[in-house]
Formats: sequence, C-alpha cells, structure tokens
Amino acid sequence: MEKYKVFIFYVVLNVFSFSSIHSQELSETPPNILVVVVDDLGYYDLSFTGSQLYNTPNIDALACASVSFTNAYANYPRCVPSRYALMTSKYPVKENKGTLHKIPSSQNFIHQFNALGYTTSYVGKWHLGTDQSNPKGFGFKHSFAAGEAGGLGSHLFPFNTKKNGKPAQHSVQDFEGLSDEGDYSSDLLTDASIDFIQKNENRPFLAVLAYYAVHTPIEAKEEDIQRNIVQLDTIDFGKTPEYIKEGRGRRKMRQDDPAYAGLVENVDHNIGRVLATLKSLNIASNTIIILTSDHGGLSNGGFKWKRHLATSNLPLKAGKGWLYEGGIRAPLFVKWPQKIKPKTETESIVLGMDVFPTLLDLVSQKSIENIDGVSFKNVLLNQEKWNQRTVFWHSSKARPHSTGDDKASAIRMGDYKLIDFYETNKIELYNLKNDIGELHDLSESNLDLTSKLKYKLDQWKQKHQL
Repeated sequence: MEKYKVFIFYVVLNVFSFSSIHSQELSETPPNILVVVVDDLGYYDLSFTGSQLYNTPNIDALACASVSFTNAYANYPRCVPSRYALMTSKYPVKENKGTLHKIPSSQNFIHQFNALGYTTSYVGKWHLGTDQSNPKGFGFKHSFAAGEAGGLGSHLFPFNTKKNGKPAQHSVQDFEGLSDEGDYSSDLLTDASIDFIQKNENRPFLAVLAYYAVHTPIEAKEEDIQRNIVQLDTIDFGKTPEYIKEGRGRRKMRQDDPAYAGLVENVDHNIGRVLATLKSLNIASNTIIILTSDHGGLSNGGFKWKRHLATSNLPLKAGKGWLYEGGIRAPLFVKWPQKIKPKTETESIVLGMDVFPTLLDLVSQKSIENIDGVSFKNVLLNQEKWNQRTVFWHSSKARPHSTGDDKASAIRMGDYKLIDFYETNKIELYNLKNDIGELHDLSESNLDLTSKLKYKLDQWKQKHQL
C-alpha cells in the first residue's frame, strides 16, 4: 500500500511538472508579428478617429483591442524617406533610396529576426530600391509585388497601365500573370499575405503587408464608389469650403471623395480578412499586430498640380509633403492580447523608426546600437510615458509644384513644436496641446522658448551634417 502511495505521488508530481513545463513552453512561444502599412493614410481617415464618410469597422475593432497612439509620427512627410526610417530605425536626413544594402548586418532588423528563427515576408509597396536593396536583398525570405514602384498605374487590372493607356513609371512584378480582369490591387496583396501566414502558421513569422492604397490613383471598385455617393448625401459640411489657398497651392477641406472612401474601405475590408485568418488558425492571441501609415493624407496640391485631391486632414493643418501635423501625424495601433492591455490610449510621442526596435525588444529583449529609434515597449506595458520626448524632422526635398510645400526642419519637445522654413527664414511655434490645428503662431510672443527650440534643432542638424 505504501509503495502504491509513493507511486501515485511520483505520477502526480511528474504530471504537474510536465504541465508546468508545457505551460512555460507555451508562454515562451515566440509571438508572430504582422506589420500593416497603409500608404498615405491620414490620421483622421478612419471612422475610429471621427471620419463621417470613411467606414472602417475592422480597423476600428483593431484599434479598440490595441494601444492607440495619439502622438505617433512618420519620420518624414513623403514615402521614401519615411519608409527608410521604418526599415532602418535611422533619421532619414538624406536621400536614402536604394541604399539599404549598405546597412550593416548587425543593424539590420530583418537579419536579427531571421537569426531568431523567424520566417520573414514583405508584401506590397517597397519603394526603397532594387537588386541588393530590394526586400530579399535586405533580408526578407519571402516577397511579393514589391520593388521600385512608388505607386501603381491603376488599382484595377491591369495594374501597370494607367487609365489613359500609358505605362506606369515603374512596373510592379508578380501581379502580371496572377491577375485578371476585375482584380483589385489590395485584394491580391492580401491574398499573398494570407497565403504566407497559412503556410507558416506552425512557426514564428514576421509579415509586413504594405498596401499601395490609399496612394493615388484615386480608384475604387464601382460598387464602393456608388455606396459612398449615397452616404455623401447624408453629410452636412456646413460652411466649410471645399478648398482654401495654402502655401503655393491649395488645401482640401472636406472628406467628400467617394472613390477615395472606397480605397480606404477596401483596405479596411482586407485587413479584416487577415485578422479573420489569424483567428481561424488559432494564432491571433500570440500575434503582435501593428498598423500605421508612412505619413499624412494627401490634402495639398501645388501650383502645377491639377489632380483632384484625396482627403482632408482636419482638424490637422496641411497634409503630405508638409511638416505641419497633417503631413506627419500618423495612426498607430499595437495589439498583442497576451501582453498588452487593450482599449488603451497614450499621448506618448513615438516615431515610425521606433517600430522595429520595439518589436525586437518585445520578442527577445535585444537592442541594436548606433540607431536613432528606441523601443517603446515600456510605453505599451504602461510602465513609462513619453509625453516630454524631443524628436526632429528635416524635409529637404520641397515640391512646390506638386504639394505646395517649402523646405523645412522641425522639432517637437513635449507639447511644443517649432518649424523652421530655413530657405525663407520663417519660424513658427505652436502649442499642440492647446492648438492641434497649428493656427496660433507663438514664435513672437514666446521668444525664449523659440530660441531654445531653435538652438536644439540647429544642434541636431549639425550632428547630422545638414
């Protein structure tokens, strides 16, 4: 009898030990990572942030299950430098296109994730170079429809031909031969990402899904356009004009384009498809999801730009190309059900170049030296607040003919932001906490703070040889 009791004791002990070990293993299973980048998506281009026209139920649901950032920024108000910062975690202070192959392996985040056993994928808009600087040259194991192209000839098949019959400036590989009449670009990119996830559900993966939408051309499926035409009739814009003069061109003041609404809503639908896939595979709870944009929405047109503008960023000032809030403030949502408290909003100041340091820190507690980005893991875990962080921008490629902007540098320190239009010797200072629309320039009434921030900005520019 005594031997039997001893036997039972050891059986129970072993079962408990196995259970504990197994539970530990489950808890230590590396999380999957999904990074979604929506091109040109403005901060207020979502029903979650208040749009009356754009319906984004899937992104809204993601945001509600995430930490949402109200002070998240792109590193640059245009595509290439912003994407360079995202992938390298460095300030995009010079023309960086086609130089990713020069990043040392020790500073290459994709190499780091590959070494950790992750299967890595990049689907969609790359715009950072070809050959050694394409996604596979940079380290991604899988790639689809990525390359030199900054935009598509058309979002509707055939994708490399504009609606006027002229070829796109740069063709997008992989679409041809896998597409047919009636196909839509964001649908195909989503199909490719879902296929990758399904094939790698049993091992950790890092998947980047970078939509060409909602970048021009402003083209949507006909049924989406018609639905939004009907919805437009229910919106009262009051006395808000459709356009105002701004800089060397004009700014759109209304979200009233049914085709652009269709672009946004199709992306939302496709994000919903990806989220549903993660859920159906029972891997959603252990997948870190980040959704963001590469800069603000396209709301400004320069003196030679005749195309219909896409959206309005109100109450933010200006849009793509500018260092006002409308050009650089971006949506940012981070979800990880196992670790991060949902329905959390933070005013912490973060940048696009912080994303990959954060991801590496979350999955491995590792960091990379000699980069500019920093991990905001402790912000996500509600252990820190970065409301007083100091960050910088330098926009040296003005496009007065297309988006109407001037060359400028900027600094944000806490609630205050200074913009230096250095070619015209014009300086502006704003309190963003009290004046999110940057309507009241404080540079003359607060000379001490203006001087302080201008000095800090000049020191930063000297450091980067600007």
